[in-house]
Amino acid sequence: MRQNGSNLNGRSGARPTARRDLGQLPSGQRKRHRKPGAMYLNHSRGFSDRSARIGNSRTPRRSSRLPYALIAVGCALVLFIAAVVGYVNRSVDVELNGQKTAVRVGSTLQNLIDDQELTDTYDAGDLLAVDDSVLKRHGGEKLSVKVDGKRVKQGKWDSRELEGGEKVTVKDGRNTYEKHEVQATVIEPKLKVEGTGAIEYVQTWGVQGRSEVWVGEQSGKTQDRGEVVPATDCVVACASVAPKGNKKYVALTFDEGPSGATKQILQVLKEKGVTATFFLSGDAAEASPATAKAIVDAGCEIGSNSYSDDSLKGQDREAVREQITKGTDAIKSATGVKTMLLRAPYAAFDEQNWIDAMDLVSAVVSWNIDSGDWLLNGADEQVSTVLDSVTPGNIVLLTDRDECAEQTLEALPQIIDGLIADGYKIVTLSDLVKTDTALSKKLTSLTKVTMPKDAVFPQPAEDEDTTE
Repeated sequence: MRQNGSNLNGRSGARPTARRDLGQLPSGQRKRHRKPGAMYLNHSRGFSDRSARIGNSRTPRRSSRLPYALIAVGCALVLFIAAVVGYVNRSVDVELNGQKTAVRVGSTLQNLIDDQELTDTYDAGDLLAVDDSVLKRHGGEKLSVKVDGKRVKQGKWDSRELEGGEKVTVKDGRNTYEKHEVQATVIEPKLKVEGTGAIEYVQTWGVQGRSEVWVGEQSGKTQDRGEVVPATDCVVACASVAPKGNKKYVALTFDEGPSGATKQILQVLKEKGVTATFFLSGDAAEASPATAKAIVDAGCEIGSNSYSDDSLKGQDREAVREQITKGTDAIKSATGVKTMLLRAPYAAFDEQNWIDAMDLVSAVVSWNIDSGDWLLNGADEQVSTVLDSVTPGNIVLLTDRDECAEQTLEALPQIIDGLIADGYKIVTLSDLVKTDTALSKKLTSLTKVTMPKDAVFPQPAEDEDTTE
């Protein structure tokens, strides 16, 4: 038990105050024993004291990690570069003459040829004179090279890169000719007319050919090489419609309109629920544009009957082209429809007409059955002519002209009724052609045509019966 000592403040009973000499505290003892010039950490100021940071000359701990970080980055960079180099220099497979072969991606054909020593495996072709004699053995094409079936010339071997998967074929080089002058002669195509039938059209367009004479620079020889590019003859095909399965289809056609009877004809067609094809004369369409337009509005098809009723046969080229073009333009002006379908007046359109104007007509159509209405021999005769003669695919000729109007209007309903009763379906010419599978593939449009850019007008075929 602690005993009360004397009251230092002179008061008894007060709580004694303990005092110690600072030198008696542990810290005091340490301070007392500090060596001059030594550095000590002052705990009372903490680690944030600026003077302590300034006084501490040691390198911060985090700085010791920097070299390791730099080493790691360097290693990553080296690995990245190595990966890029490896990718760029990777191998891919190509097929060389049927065998799988590894090449570095981006290698050229020349690299492949050199690596595989193909020039030692295959022979170069010969260099030939213009007459096919050998000027220099193995002086021709070095190698015959194809990539994916396409020939690659020697001048492109260095630039043709291989990316993998290509099929490369290498064979002996081909023979080549010496440098030579070419003296060319154009070979004009001839016109051929094939088949029979009411529909005529260009099946094959004529293309020029070429014959050549070569003069060799090295040999000095002259050689006729003959027809190096054959001419393609123009073929006009003639055919009649043969509906698939011999189904009963027939087309009614009217010439020379529009006339004063046209609207009555259209009314009969409407009442019977059928349509027809009208071949309009250009001058008549100019005279009655509203009537011409009514034909189109009724859902009927239109063609051209030329501009006037003059025969095209025997006219010169300029006159024929003018008649056809003028008629087409007049019909378009009246109806808004451009048609290249032609029925020549009197169905007279010969080989010379084809040569002169084949780019202006898509097809020239005549008929299989002439109703004979223009003969004015009576409606009954007209009806029996059609119904007794009709077969599937037939084209029937009727006349839309004022002189025939009364007879035609009397016969037309009977013709339609008789055809329908016999199981026929009455359609336009274009729809009739569509029923013939073979014909419709060749004649894709009955009303439009475009002459190919490389095509030319043919020459008349030579008369094989000509004798000296």
